[in-house]
Amino acid sequence: MSTVFNFTFVPWFRSVAPYIHTHRGKTFVVGLAGEAIAAGKLQSIAQDLALIQSMGVKVVLVHGFRPQVNEQLRAKGHEARYSHGMRITDEVALDSAQEAAGQLRYEIEAAFSQGLPNTPMAGATVRVISGNFITARPVGVLDGVDFKHSGLVRKVDASGIRRTLDFGAMVLISPFGFSPTGEAFNLTMEEVATSVAISIQADKLIFLTEVPGIAIDPDLPVSEDNPIDTELPLDAAEKMLANMAPAQRPTDSAFYLQHCVKACKAGVERNHILPFAVDGSLLLEVYVHDGIGTMVIDEKLESLREATADDIGGILQLIEPFERDGTLVKRDRTEIERDIGHYTVIEHDGVIFGCAALYPYPEARTAEMAALTVSPNVQAQGDGEKILKRVEQRAKAAGLESIFVLTTRTMHWFIKRGFVQVDPEWLPEARKRKYNWDRKSQVLVKKL
Repeated sequence: MSTVFNFTFVPWFRSVAPYIHTHRGKTFVVGLAGEAIAAGKLQSIAQDLALIQSMGVKVVLVHGFRPQVNEQLRAKGHEARYSHGMRITDEVALDSAQEAAGQLRYEIEAAFSQGLPNTPMAGATVRVISGNFITARPVGVLDGVDFKHSGLVRKVDASGIRRTLDFGAMVLISPFGFSPTGEAFNLTMEEVATSVAISIQADKLIFLTEVPGIAIDPDLPVSEDNPIDTELPLDAAEKMLANMAPAQRPTDSAFYLQHCVKACKAGVERNHILPFAVDGSLLLEVYVHDGIGTMVIDEKLESLREATADDIGGILQLIEPFERDGTLVKRDRTEIERDIGHYTVIEHDGVIFGCAALYPYPEARTAEMAALTVSPNVQAQGDGEKILKRVEQRAKAAGLESIFVLTTRTMHWFIKRGFVQVDPEWLPEARKRKYNWDRKSQVLVKKL
Protein backbone atom coordinates (compact mmCIF):
# COMPACT_ATOMS: atom_id res chain seq x y z
CA MET A 1 0.00 0.00 0.00
CA SER A 2 1.52 3.30 -1.08
CA THR A 3 2.55 6.08 1.30
CA VAL A 4 0.43 8.51 -0.73
CA PHE A 5 -2.63 6.35 -0.08
CA ASN A 6 -1.90 6.32 3.65
CA PHE A 7 -1.64 10.11 3.82
CA THR A 8 -4.92 10.58 1.98
CA PHE A 9 -6.89 7.73 3.51
CA VAL A 10 -6.20 8.46 7.18
CA PRO A 11 -7.30 12.15 7.16
CA TRP A 12 -10.32 11.24 5.01
CA PHE A 13 -11.40 8.46 7.33
CA ARG A 14 -11.01 10.70 10.37
CA SER A 15 -13.11 13.38 8.67
CA VAL A 16 -15.89 10.83 8.13
CA ALA A 17 -15.88 9.69 11.77
CA PRO A 18 -18.16 12.48 13.14
CA TYR A 19 -20.88 11.50 10.67
CA ILE A 20 -20.56 7.82 11.61
CA HIS A 21 -21.07 8.75 15.26
CA THR A 22 -23.93 11.14 14.44
CA HIS A 23 -25.93 8.64 12.37
CA ARG A 24 -25.44 5.59 14.60
CA GLY A 25 -28.82 4.38 15.84
CA LYS A 26 -30.73 6.65 13.42
CA THR A 27 -33.42 5.43 11.01
CA PHE A 28 -33.29 6.11 7.26
CA VAL A 29 -36.12 5.43 4.83
CA VAL A 30 -34.69 5.02 1.32
CA GLY A 31 -36.97 5.29 -1.69
CA LEU A 32 -35.26 3.53 -4.61
CA ALA A 33 -36.66 4.39 -8.03
CA GLY A 34 -37.27 1.39 -10.29
CA GLU A 35 -35.25 3.25 -12.93
CA ALA A 36 -32.14 2.79 -10.78
CA ILE A 37 -32.58 -0.98 -10.88
CA ALA A 38 -33.29 -0.90 -14.61
CA ALA A 39 -30.06 1.08 -15.08
CA GLY A 40 -28.01 -1.69 -13.42
CA LYS A 41 -27.30 0.23 -10.19
CA LEU A 42 -28.76 -2.29 -7.74
CA GLN A 43 -25.48 -4.03 -6.84
CA SER A 44 -23.60 -0.84 -5.94
CA ILE A 45 -26.59 0.64 -4.09
CA ALA A 46 -27.01 -2.58 -2.09
CA GLN A 47 -23.33 -2.47 -1.16
CA ASP A 48 -23.65 1.14 0.03
CA LEU A 49 -26.81 0.39 2.03
CA ALA A 50 -25.13 -2.63 3.64
CA LEU A 51 -22.17 -0.44 4.59
CA ILE A 52 -24.46 2.22 6.05
CA GLN A 53 -26.33 -0.42 8.05
CA SER A 54 -23.05 -1.89 9.31
CA MET A 55 -22.28 1.54 10.83
CA GLY A 56 -25.37 1.37 13.02
CA VAL A 57 -28.07 2.91 10.82
CA LYS A 58 -31.51 1.28 10.66
CA VAL A 59 -32.68 1.09 7.05
CA VAL A 60 -36.14 0.79 5.50
CA LEU A 61 -35.89 0.28 1.73
CA VAL A 62 -38.95 1.05 -0.41
CA HIS A 63 -38.44 0.07 -4.05
CA GLY A 64 -40.25 1.40 -7.10
CA PHE A 65 -41.03 -0.58 -10.23
CA ARG A 66 -42.35 1.86 -12.81
CA PRO A 67 -40.15 0.74 -15.77
CA GLN A 68 -40.42 -2.93 -14.82
CA VAL A 69 -44.23 -2.80 -14.88
CA ASN A 70 -44.15 -0.97 -18.20
CA GLU A 71 -41.88 -3.69 -19.59
CA GLN A 72 -44.35 -6.36 -18.47
CA LEU A 73 -47.20 -4.42 -20.07
CA ARG A 74 -45.31 -4.13 -23.37
CA ALA A 75 -44.69 -7.87 -23.36
CA LYS A 76 -48.44 -8.35 -23.04
CA GLY A 77 -49.21 -5.80 -25.75
CA HIS A 78 -50.90 -3.54 -23.23
CA GLU A 79 -50.48 0.24 -22.98
CA ALA A 80 -49.33 1.96 -19.78
CA ARG A 81 -51.77 4.69 -18.79
CA TYR A 82 -51.18 7.56 -16.35
CA SER A 83 -53.14 10.50 -14.98
CA HIS A 84 -52.43 13.01 -12.20
CA GLY A 85 -48.90 11.58 -11.99
CA MET A 86 -50.22 8.10 -11.06
CA ARG A 87 -50.68 4.85 -12.95
CA ILE A 88 -54.19 3.77 -13.90
CA THR A 89 -54.06 0.14 -12.75
CA ASP A 90 -56.49 -2.10 -14.59
CA GLU A 91 -56.51 -5.90 -14.22
CA VAL A 92 -53.63 -6.41 -16.68
CA ALA A 93 -51.56 -3.66 -15.05
CA LEU A 94 -52.21 -5.14 -11.59
CA ASP A 95 -50.99 -8.57 -12.74
CA SER A 96 -47.93 -6.93 -14.32
CA ALA A 97 -47.20 -5.01 -11.11
CA GLN A 98 -47.43 -8.16 -9.01
CA GLU A 99 -45.09 -10.01 -11.36
CA ALA A 100 -42.62 -7.11 -11.42
CA ALA A 101 -42.71 -6.74 -7.62
CA GLY A 102 -42.00 -10.44 -7.11
CA GLN A 103 -39.07 -10.39 -9.52
CA LEU A 104 -37.60 -7.23 -7.98
CA ARG A 105 -37.95 -8.53 -4.45
CA TYR A 106 -35.99 -11.62 -5.50
CA GLU A 107 -33.26 -9.48 -7.12
CA ILE A 108 -32.98 -7.14 -4.12
CA GLU A 109 -32.75 -9.98 -1.61
CA ALA A 110 -30.10 -11.64 -3.80
CA ALA A 111 -28.10 -8.39 -3.94
CA PHE A 112 -28.01 -8.21 -0.12
CA SER A 113 -27.06 -11.88 0.15
CA GLN A 114 -23.81 -11.67 -1.80
CA GLY A 115 -20.58 -11.93 0.17
CA LEU A 116 -17.73 -12.85 -2.13
CA PRO A 117 -14.20 -12.21 -0.83
CA ASN A 118 -12.56 -8.94 -1.93
CA THR A 119 -15.92 -7.23 -2.50
CA PRO A 120 -17.63 -4.57 -0.34
CA MET A 121 -20.15 -7.20 0.81
CA ALA A 122 -17.51 -9.60 2.15
CA GLY A 123 -18.38 -10.48 5.73
CA ALA A 124 -21.69 -8.60 5.59
CA THR A 125 -24.77 -10.18 7.12
CA VAL A 126 -27.87 -8.32 6.00
CA ARG A 127 -31.20 -9.82 6.95
CA VAL A 128 -33.94 -8.48 4.66
CA ILE A 129 -37.49 -8.82 5.96
CA SER A 130 -40.63 -7.92 4.01
CA GLY A 131 -44.22 -7.91 5.15
CA ASN A 132 -47.73 -6.55 4.81
CA PHE A 133 -46.89 -3.30 6.57
CA ILE A 134 -49.14 -1.10 4.40
CA THR A 135 -52.92 -0.88 4.53
CA ALA A 136 -54.33 0.81 1.43
CA ARG A 137 -57.51 2.30 0.07
CA PRO A 138 -58.53 2.90 -3.56
CA VAL A 139 -57.82 6.18 -5.29
CA GLY A 140 -61.27 5.93 -6.82
CA VAL A 141 -62.39 8.38 -9.47
CA LEU A 142 -60.56 11.72 -9.87
CA ASP A 143 -61.79 14.32 -12.35
CA GLY A 144 -63.71 11.64 -14.18
CA VAL A 145 -60.76 9.21 -14.32
CA ASP A 146 -61.25 5.78 -12.71
CA PHE A 147 -57.92 4.65 -11.28
CA LYS A 148 -59.25 1.10 -10.72
CA HIS A 149 -56.67 -0.86 -8.67
CA SER A 150 -54.42 2.13 -7.93
CA GLY A 151 -54.43 2.98 -4.26
CA LEU A 152 -53.31 5.37 -1.56
CA VAL A 153 -51.77 4.59 1.82
CA ARG A 154 -54.42 4.34 4.52
CA LYS A 155 -52.23 3.15 7.39
CA VAL A 156 -48.64 2.10 8.10
CA ASP A 157 -47.82 -0.61 10.64
CA ALA A 158 -45.22 1.58 12.32
CA SER A 159 -44.80 -0.63 15.40
CA GLY A 160 -44.23 -3.69 13.22
CA ILE A 161 -41.56 -1.87 11.19
CA ARG A 162 -39.84 -0.61 14.33
CA ARG A 163 -39.78 -4.09 15.89
CA THR A 164 -38.25 -5.51 12.72
CA LEU A 165 -35.60 -2.80 12.67
CA ASP A 166 -34.81 -3.37 16.35
CA PHE A 167 -34.29 -7.03 15.47
CA GLY A 168 -31.38 -5.85 13.33
CA ALA A 169 -32.95 -6.50 9.95
CA MET A 170 -33.42 -4.25 6.95
CA VAL A 171 -37.08 -3.74 6.12
CA LEU A 172 -37.99 -4.10 2.42
CA ILE A 173 -41.33 -2.69 1.29
CA SER A 174 -42.86 -3.02 -2.17
CA PRO A 175 -45.32 -0.35 -3.37
CA PHE A 176 -48.33 -2.52 -2.67
CA GLY A 177 -50.99 -2.21 -0.02
CA PHE A 178 -53.89 -4.37 1.01
CA SER A 179 -57.35 -3.49 2.16
CA PRO A 180 -58.93 -5.16 5.22
CA THR A 181 -60.82 -7.40 2.74
CA GLY A 182 -57.55 -8.60 1.22
CA GLU A 183 -57.79 -6.61 -2.01
CA ALA A 184 -54.40 -5.54 -3.44
CA PHE A 185 -53.72 -1.97 -4.56
CA ASN A 186 -50.85 -0.64 -6.63
CA LEU A 187 -49.23 2.32 -4.84
CA THR A 188 -46.48 4.75 -5.76
CA MET A 189 -43.04 4.26 -4.25
CA GLU A 190 -42.87 7.98 -3.41
CA GLU A 191 -46.07 7.97 -1.37
CA VAL A 192 -45.20 4.74 0.42
CA ALA A 193 -41.70 5.95 1.36
CA THR A 194 -43.06 9.30 2.56
CA SER A 195 -45.87 7.70 4.59
CA VAL A 196 -43.48 5.21 6.19
CA ALA A 197 -40.95 7.93 7.06
CA ILE A 198 -43.69 10.03 8.69
CA SER A 199 -45.26 7.11 10.56
CA ILE A 200 -42.03 5.89 12.13
CA GLN A 201 -40.64 9.46 12.43
CA ALA A 202 -37.49 8.54 10.53
CA ASP A 203 -34.41 10.69 10.85
CA LYS A 204 -33.97 10.82 7.08
CA LEU A 205 -36.09 10.23 3.98
CA ILE A 206 -33.84 9.66 0.96
CA PHE A 207 -35.01 9.37 -2.64
CA LEU A 208 -32.56 7.82 -5.13
CA THR A 209 -33.90 9.24 -8.36
CA GLU A 210 -33.38 10.08 -12.02
CA VAL A 211 -32.82 13.76 -11.16
CA PRO A 212 -29.65 15.24 -9.61
CA GLY A 213 -31.60 17.34 -7.10
CA ILE A 214 -33.28 20.74 -7.19
CA ALA A 215 -31.40 23.51 -8.99
CA ILE A 216 -31.16 26.97 -7.44
CA ASP A 217 -33.36 28.11 -10.34
CA PRO A 218 -35.55 25.05 -10.97
CA ASP A 219 -36.85 26.47 -14.24
CA LEU A 220 -33.40 26.27 -15.85
CA PRO A 221 -31.12 23.28 -16.54
CA VAL A 222 -28.44 22.42 -13.99
CA SER A 223 -25.12 24.07 -14.89
CA GLU A 224 -22.10 25.75 -13.31
CA ASP A 225 -24.13 28.96 -13.14
CA ASN A 226 -27.22 27.13 -11.85
CA PRO A 227 -25.93 24.42 -9.48
CA ILE A 228 -27.88 22.06 -7.26
CA ASP A 229 -29.18 23.71 -4.09
CA THR A 230 -27.68 21.38 -1.49
CA GLU A 231 -29.66 22.74 1.48
CA LEU A 232 -33.21 23.96 0.98
CA PRO A 233 -35.10 25.28 4.06
CA LEU A 234 -38.71 24.18 4.30
CA ASP A 235 -40.21 27.64 3.83
CA ALA A 236 -38.15 28.20 0.67
CA ALA A 237 -39.09 24.75 -0.62
CA GLU A 238 -42.79 25.47 -0.06
CA LYS A 239 -42.57 28.78 -1.94
CA MET A 240 -40.69 27.08 -4.78
CA LEU A 241 -43.24 24.29 -4.95
CA ALA A 242 -46.13 26.77 -5.08
CA ASN A 243 -44.65 28.30 -8.24
CA MET A 244 -44.15 24.97 -10.01
CA ALA A 245 -46.60 23.24 -12.31
CA PRO A 246 -48.18 20.07 -10.87
CA ALA A 247 -45.81 17.14 -11.32
CA GLN A 248 -46.77 14.55 -13.94
CA ARG A 249 -43.45 12.74 -14.49
CA PRO A 250 -40.61 11.73 -12.15
CA THR A 251 -38.27 14.11 -13.98
CA ASP A 252 -40.45 17.12 -13.10
CA SER A 253 -38.83 19.26 -10.40
CA ALA A 254 -41.93 19.14 -8.21
CA PHE A 255 -42.27 15.34 -8.36
CA TYR A 256 -39.97 14.40 -5.46
CA LEU A 257 -39.88 17.85 -3.90
CA GLN A 258 -43.58 17.66 -2.98
CA HIS A 259 -42.97 14.48 -0.98
CA CYS A 260 -39.92 15.95 0.76
CA VAL A 261 -41.96 19.00 1.78
CA LYS A 262 -44.80 16.80 3.05
CA ALA A 263 -42.43 14.67 5.14
CA CYS A 264 -40.58 17.72 6.44
CA LYS A 265 -43.82 19.37 7.58
CA ALA A 266 -44.79 16.13 9.35
CA GLY A 267 -41.61 15.95 11.43
CA VAL A 268 -39.00 14.20 9.27
CA GLU A 269 -36.15 16.66 9.73
CA ARG A 270 -33.96 15.81 6.72
CA ASN A 271 -35.29 14.82 3.30
CA HIS A 272 -32.97 14.15 0.37
CA ILE A 273 -33.22 13.95 -3.42
CA LEU A 274 -30.16 12.15 -4.83
CA PRO A 275 -29.09 11.03 -8.32
CA PHE A 276 -28.66 7.28 -8.64
CA ALA A 277 -26.50 7.93 -11.72
CA VAL A 278 -23.63 9.13 -9.48
CA ASP A 279 -21.81 6.13 -8.04
CA GLY A 280 -21.83 6.26 -4.24
CA SER A 281 -24.31 9.15 -4.05
CA LEU A 282 -25.76 7.71 -0.82
CA LEU A 283 -22.35 7.71 0.87
CA LEU A 284 -21.50 11.15 -0.48
CA GLU A 285 -24.73 12.61 0.87
CA VAL A 286 -24.61 10.93 4.28
CA TYR A 287 -20.91 11.11 5.13
CA VAL A 288 -19.62 14.26 3.35
CA HIS A 289 -20.31 17.77 4.65
CA ASP A 290 -21.85 19.39 1.55
CA GLY A 291 -23.43 16.22 0.16
CA ILE A 292 -24.30 15.77 -3.50
CA GLY A 293 -28.05 16.23 -3.89
CA THR A 294 -30.72 18.48 -2.37
CA MET A 295 -31.67 18.26 1.31
CA VAL A 296 -34.97 19.80 2.41
CA ILE A 297 -34.81 20.72 6.10
CA ASP A 298 -37.18 22.23 8.63
CA GLU A 299 -34.56 24.71 9.80
CA LYS A 300 -31.02 25.78 9.07
CA LEU A 301 -28.71 23.09 10.36
CA GLU A 302 -25.99 25.61 11.16
CA SER A 303 -25.89 26.77 14.75
CA LEU A 304 -23.64 29.46 16.30
CA ARG A 305 -23.69 29.06 20.06
CA GLU A 306 -21.75 28.80 23.28
CA ALA A 307 -20.01 25.47 23.78
CA THR A 308 -21.06 22.74 26.19
CA ALA A 309 -19.22 19.75 27.64
CA ASP A 310 -20.58 17.62 24.78
CA ASP A 311 -18.50 19.71 22.33
CA ILE A 312 -15.10 18.96 23.88
CA GLY A 313 -14.32 16.05 21.55
CA GLY A 314 -15.35 18.05 18.48
CA ILE A 315 -13.21 21.02 19.50
CA LEU A 316 -10.18 18.81 20.09
CA GLN A 317 -10.59 17.16 16.70
CA LEU A 318 -10.96 20.56 15.02
CA ILE A 319 -7.89 22.25 16.52
CA GLU A 320 -5.52 19.25 16.53
CA PRO A 321 -4.20 19.70 12.94
CA PHE A 322 -3.53 23.40 13.59
CA GLU A 323 -1.66 22.57 16.78
CA ARG A 324 0.50 20.07 14.91
CA ASP A 325 1.56 22.59 12.27
CA GLY A 326 2.24 25.29 14.86
CA THR A 327 -0.63 27.63 13.93
CA LEU A 328 -2.17 27.19 17.38
CA VAL A 329 -0.63 26.72 20.80
CA LYS A 330 -1.08 23.17 22.12
CA ARG A 331 -4.06 22.74 24.48
CA ASP A 332 -4.74 19.49 26.27
CA ARG A 333 -8.16 18.03 26.97
CA THR A 334 -8.05 18.99 30.66
CA GLU A 335 -7.53 22.63 29.77
CA ILE A 336 -10.41 22.65 27.30
CA GLU A 337 -12.69 20.86 29.77
CA ARG A 338 -11.86 23.47 32.39
CA ASP A 339 -12.42 26.39 30.03
CA ILE A 340 -15.34 25.04 27.96
CA GLY A 341 -17.57 27.89 29.14
CA HIS A 342 -15.26 30.37 27.39
CA TYR A 343 -15.73 28.73 23.97
CA THR A 344 -18.05 29.66 21.14
CA VAL A 345 -18.65 27.05 18.42
CA ILE A 346 -20.27 26.92 15.02
CA GLU A 347 -21.96 23.60 14.39
CA HIS A 348 -23.50 22.13 11.25
CA ASP A 349 -25.67 19.03 11.45
CA GLY A 350 -24.01 17.90 14.70
CA VAL A 351 -20.40 18.52 13.58
CA ILE A 352 -18.21 21.32 14.97
CA PHE A 353 -16.71 23.34 12.09
CA GLY A 354 -15.40 26.39 13.96
CA CYS A 355 -14.56 27.59 17.47
CA ALA A 356 -12.96 30.37 19.50
CA ALA A 357 -12.40 31.02 23.20
CA LEU A 358 -12.76 34.32 25.08
CA TYR A 359 -10.60 34.78 28.19
CA PRO A 360 -11.51 37.99 30.04
CA TYR A 361 -9.12 40.24 31.97
CA PRO A 362 -11.68 42.42 33.78
CA GLU A 363 -9.08 44.56 35.57
CA ALA A 364 -7.80 45.75 32.18
CA ARG A 365 -11.30 45.90 30.60
CA THR A 366 -10.15 43.56 27.83
CA ALA A 367 -10.22 39.88 26.85
CA GLU A 368 -8.14 37.51 24.76
CA MET A 369 -9.74 35.69 21.85
CA ALA A 370 -7.83 32.41 21.54
CA ALA A 371 -8.00 29.25 19.44
CA LEU A 372 -10.02 30.86 16.62
CA THR A 373 -10.27 27.91 14.22
CA VAL A 374 -12.35 27.10 11.15
CA SER A 375 -12.29 23.70 9.47
CA PRO A 376 -10.50 23.67 6.08
CA ASN A 377 -13.67 22.08 4.68
CA VAL A 378 -15.65 25.31 5.12
CA GLN A 379 -13.04 28.04 4.96
CA ALA A 380 -13.85 31.12 2.85
CA GLN A 381 -17.56 30.75 3.69
CA GLY A 382 -17.60 33.45 6.38
CA ASP A 383 -17.67 31.20 9.45
CA GLY A 384 -14.59 32.90 10.92
CA GLU A 385 -16.30 36.30 10.79
CA LYS A 386 -19.48 34.88 12.33
CA ILE A 387 -17.49 33.52 15.29
CA LEU A 388 -15.58 36.80 15.63
CA LYS A 389 -18.82 38.81 15.78
CA ARG A 390 -20.27 36.43 18.38
CA VAL A 391 -17.12 36.72 20.52
CA GLU A 392 -17.28 40.53 20.24
CA GLN A 393 -20.90 40.43 21.41
CA ARG A 394 -19.93 38.32 24.42
CA ALA A 395 -17.13 40.74 25.27
CA LYS A 396 -19.44 43.77 25.00
CA ALA A 397 -22.06 42.07 27.15
CA ALA A 398 -19.37 41.58 29.81
CA GLY A 399 -18.65 45.33 29.79
CA LEU A 400 -15.22 45.01 28.17
CA GLU A 401 -13.72 47.70 25.96
CA SER A 402 -11.50 45.62 23.66
CA ILE A 403 -10.40 42.15 22.64
CA PHE A 404 -6.93 41.06 21.63
CA VAL A 405 -5.35 38.09 19.85
CA LEU A 406 -1.88 36.59 19.67
CA THR A 407 -0.99 35.16 16.27
CA THR A 408 2.06 34.12 14.27
CA ARG A 409 0.47 33.46 10.86
CA THR A 410 -2.90 35.18 10.45
CA MET A 411 -2.10 38.78 11.30
CA HIS A 412 -3.48 40.20 8.04
CA TRP A 413 -6.85 38.47 8.50
CA PHE A 414 -7.32 40.27 11.81
CA ILE A 415 -6.04 43.63 10.51
CA LYS A 416 -8.67 43.52 7.76
CA ARG A 417 -11.29 43.15 10.47
CA GLY A 418 -10.33 46.18 12.55
CA PHE A 419 -7.48 44.89 14.70
CA VAL A 420 -4.38 47.02 15.25
CA GLN A 421 -0.93 45.69 16.04
CA VAL A 422 0.54 46.72 19.40
CA ASP A 423 3.68 45.97 21.38
CA PRO A 424 3.51 42.91 23.66
CA GLU A 425 4.08 45.29 26.55
CA TRP A 426 0.47 46.40 26.03
CA LEU A 427 -0.80 43.06 27.34
CA PRO A 428 -2.47 42.88 30.76
CA GLU A 429 0.02 41.97 33.44
CA ALA A 430 -1.50 38.55 34.05
CA ARG A 431 -1.28 37.71 30.33
CA LYS A 432 2.17 39.24 29.91
CA ARG A 433 3.57 36.83 32.47
CA LYS A 434 2.42 33.91 30.25
CA TYR A 435 3.62 35.44 26.98
CA ASN A 436 6.06 33.17 25.14
CA TRP A 437 8.81 35.51 23.92
CA ASP A 438 10.45 32.70 21.93
CA ARG A 439 7.27 32.18 19.87
CA LYS A 440 7.27 35.90 18.97
CA SER A 441 3.52 36.09 18.53
CA GLN A 442 2.11 39.31 17.14
CA VAL A 443 -0.34 41.09 19.46
CA LEU A 444 -3.37 42.69 17.82
CA VAL A 445 -6.14 44.66 19.56
CA LYS A 446 -9.62 45.69 18.50
CA LYS A 447 -11.62 48.40 20.30
CA LEU A 448 -15.26 47.47 20.82
